[in-house]
Amino acid sequence: MHRAYDYLLPLFLFLILFVKRKRKGISKGVMTKAYTIVIKLGSSSLVDESTKEPKLSIMTLIVETVTNLKRMGHKVIIVSSGGIAVGLDALHLPHKPKQLSEVQAIAAVGQGRLIARWNMLFSQYGEQTAQILLTRNDILRWNQYNNARNTINELLAMGVIPIVNENDTLSISEIEFGDNDTLSAITAALVGADFLFLLTDVDCLYTDNPRTNPDARPIVLVPELSEGLPGVNTSSGSGSEVGTGGMRTKLIAADLASNAGIETIVMKSDRPEYVPKIVDYIQHHFRPPRHIGNGTQQQFLDLQDTELEQLRRYDVPMHTKFLANDNKHKLKNREFWILHGLITKGAIIIDENSYDKLLSKDMASLTPNAVIEVRDNFHELECVDLKIGQRLPNGELDISKPIQSVGRVRSNYTSLELAKIKGLPSEKIHDVLGYSVSEYVAHRENIAFPPQF
Repeated sequence: MHRAYDYLLPLFLFLILFVKRKRKGISKGVMTKAYTIVIKLGSSSLVDESTKEPKLSIMTLIVETVTNLKRMGHKVIIVSSGGIAVGLDALHLPHKPKQLSEVQAIAAVGQGRLIARWNMLFSQYGEQTAQILLTRNDILRWNQYNNARNTINELLAMGVIPIVNENDTLSISEIEFGDNDTLSAITAALVGADFLFLLTDVDCLYTDNPRTNPDARPIVLVPELSEGLPGVNTSSGSGSEVGTGGMRTKLIAADLASNAGIETIVMKSDRPEYVPKIVDYIQHHFRPPRHIGNGTQQQFLDLQDTELEQLRRYDVPMHTKFLANDNKHKLKNREFWILHGLITKGAIIIDENSYDKLLSKDMASLTPNAVIEVRDNFHELECVDLKIGQRLPNGELDISKPIQSVGRVRSNYTSLELAKIKGLPSEKIHDVLGYSVSEYVAHRENIAFPPQF
């Protein structure tokens, strides 16, 4: 009996020590929550500006990072530019042509080669990828929008890495997203992502272009983008010949994503291995400022110094973090779709009292008697801007007073129909038109406003 005890006791103590060490390791080294992460790469990150050859080293680092994130339990989506740039290289063309048909033909050549490179690199790690090419036409209707979301979510559930790009072979100005920064934000909102990483050629946002201004200061934390960026010059355009964006488009993307409740991070593309470290820092160490808001220019800059000190303390790489709106103020999925997934075709101008009713707790629908004026031509269920103006005693619009855009709606009536029934009560619609599609110009579910603070 004593002999058995002599053998079992050391084994028992070893098991206790082993469990304690494992628990300690979990608390310190393993992320405790799985996230959905969207990583966006621009053409300048994937293709050399001068030679137009692929930056395979960067792509390999991205693949390693995404694979590691997946092994940690996260779901990852890549939004990848570069189709046109790769096509230019394949066809030995020095510059992107101006003719739309030529650009689309080049994109058709490049997109296949680009996804083939991603597939080849991910296959080395046993990972599967899927290509998703989008235009606004693909999300024009709510059921199409949901289909796109369901497809991406199914791929993620299967363990497949979706690689999203704008369908440059088909897109025209009316249906294009314009740049993949915007596409990445819409994709992130589409799937309800937790993080959007915008990888670029600078490590963070600066008060000015650091290449030309040595006094430019880093901006590492933006609590509220709608308040502006005091003392920050954001006028720079695309940083390279092969890209279409720049810091301005990244700010637009950050604004879109933040409104959807998504943390947005701008960081350097040649160090993608920093992504897990930044996510870990946000999860375990980051504390948002007590008073959300940018404040004065000096307060804003003081906030940067405080956050910079935190980054140094925890040895976190430089990056810019745009805080997400909280649940109270973030846009719901359908609201986001109406505001940012669609292109407006005209405008409906209403009076201020009607606007207040739409914002009330009763969440009223839009009736024809609220409409003062209709602008431009649109069909039924197309998206139009909603604006407020002042009504003259005769019911017409007072053009001497300012007009303010306040949201978007999907109209149940065409612009021609609405021009005939504006200012009338709903029961008069049939008398004027000879039919009544609806008593409402727009149902409440088809009305969306930016976040209200």
